Amino acid sequence: MRIILAGGTGFLGRALAGELIAGGHEVSFLTRRAPPAAERGPVPELHWVPDGTAGPWAAALDGADAIVNLAGESIAAGRWSAGRKARMRDSRLVATGSLVEAIRSAARPPSLLVSASAIGYYGSRGDEILTEASAPGTDFLADLCVRWEAAARRAAEAGTRVVLVRTGVVLDRHEGALPRMLLPFRLVAGGPVGSGRQYVSWIHRADWVALVLWAMATPAVSGPLNATAPNPVTNEAFARAIGHALARPSWLRAPAFALRLALGEMADGLLLCSQRVVPAEAQQAGFRFRYEEVDRAVRDVLGT
Repeated sequence: MRIILAGGTGFLGRALAGELIAGGHEVSFLTRRAPPAAERGPVPELHWVPDGTAGPWAAALDGADAIVNLAGESIAAGRWSAGRKARMRDSRLVATGSLVEAIRSAARPPSLLVSASAIGYYGSRGDEILTEASAPGTDFLADLCVRWEAAARRAAEAGTRVVLVRTGVVLDRHEGALPRMLLPFRLVAGGPVGSGRQYVSWIHRADWVALVLWAMATPAVSGPLNATAPNPVTNEAFARAIGHALARPSWLRAPAFALRLALGEMADGLLLCSQRVVPAEAQQAGFRFRYEEVDRAVRDVLGT
C-alpha cells in the first residue's frame, strides 16, 4: 500500500510509520517545513501548506491507498490562552479541510482516511461508561473534536472510508503525558490529582499502533473508534500503578485549586475531567488488546 501521513513526525506518527514500513508499505510524510536534503530522514517528506484548500502537494494523494491524518498542535503545550486555543483549533480543522479537499478533487481518491480525534469528544462525564455511540460533551475540547470529525467525514463524499480514532492517554516512556507525571513520583511527591476519583482512559502506545493498523486492514471498520484500553481506571488507581512500577509512594495529592491556578482551563480539560471510555467498536469487531490492565502496561512502558 502507498500511505501518506500528515503529522507523521510526532511520537504516534513515527511509531505507526515504523510499523508500516516494516510491513512492506510505502510511506510518505506531509510536512509543513521543507528540510534541507542533509536533514531528510529515511521517509520521503512532501512539503505542504494546509490552508483549507488542495494545493500543489495534493497531486501526491491521487492514487494513494490511504491517508493518515495526525496533524494538530499539542493540547498540552501550555495554558489555553485565546491565541493557543485558536491555534489548536485551526491546526486541526484547516489541515483536515485541506486533506479532504485534496481527496475530493483527486481523479483516483484514496480508499481510506484515518483521521485523529480524541476522547475529549465526550467531555467530563463522571463514572458514566462511554462508547462510540455516546453523545458529545459541551466544553472546548468536545466542540473541537465534533468539528474536527465533521471536517474529516466529508471525505466519504468521494467514496473514501473514514475512520475517526478517538485517542485516550497514550502511555510511552519518553513522550506524551506519562513522562511529565513521573518526576513527582521520583521525588517521592507523587499521587492523585484533585479528588482522584476521575476516570483516566489510557492505552499503551503499542496497542494504539496495532489498533490503527488493524482498522486500516479491516474494511468493515468505519466511523468513530475509541483508542483506549478496555479497563479505564480512576486517577487514584493510575497514580498507584505508577508508584508501584517505580517503587515509590503514591499518596501525596495535588489539590485541584492549585492545578487551576497553575494551568487555568487546561487543568479541567486534561487533568480533572473524568472520562470512562471503553473501546466497544474494536472489541465487538474482534480486536485484541495486548495490554488490558494499567499495572502491566505501566510496568512494560517503564521497563520495570
